[in-house]
Amino acid sequence: MVPLEKLKHIRLLLLDVDGVLTDGGIIYNEDGGEIKVFNAKDGLGLRLAMTAGITVGIVTGRRSKALRHRCENLGIRYLFDGVGDKAKMLPEIVAQTGIGPEQAAFVGDDLPDLPLMKRVGLAIAVADANGIVRQRAAWTTKAPGGHGAVREVCEALLTAQGLWEEIIARY
Repeated sequence: MVPLEKLKHIRLLLLDVDGVLTDGGIIYNEDGGEIKVFNAKDGLGLRLAMTAGITVGIVTGRRSKALRHRCENLGIRYLFDGVGDKAKMLPEIVAQTGIGPEQAAFVGDDLPDLPLMKRVGLAIAVADANGIVRQRAAWTTKAPGGHGAVREVCEALLTAQGLWEEIIARY
């Protein structure tokens, strides 16, 4: 069940990448470069959320040029990549954004996400997340990672904050 009351207070949406913004697959080309597949609907959801005043940040254990390009394309300013302990980044994230952990949501899918999930106001798991992660999340999306889960979160945030109908009216 979508926790609408908690979503009303979220001002910062933090996301893992592999398994959340992607389906978790990693493709290497012959030169060893990484290829990631991102969902366009997730991208639009993030743009709508940012336009509505929700700050978006990425917290991921891996570094990837593809991810940097995606963040630049979407206008995501807060990228924390190559992070071993995601929870240790929270004070830096708070300092940079000015938004406290109680107003933050984090979307994760696997065990390295648990420490940060425990420290934010709303822990969210994607539908195909590890079972422990789903158990510890306040909400699990219906969509799997890389297939609209982030869009689902963005729409729920905007709906809970009374902004979704205004956004739809623009179209």
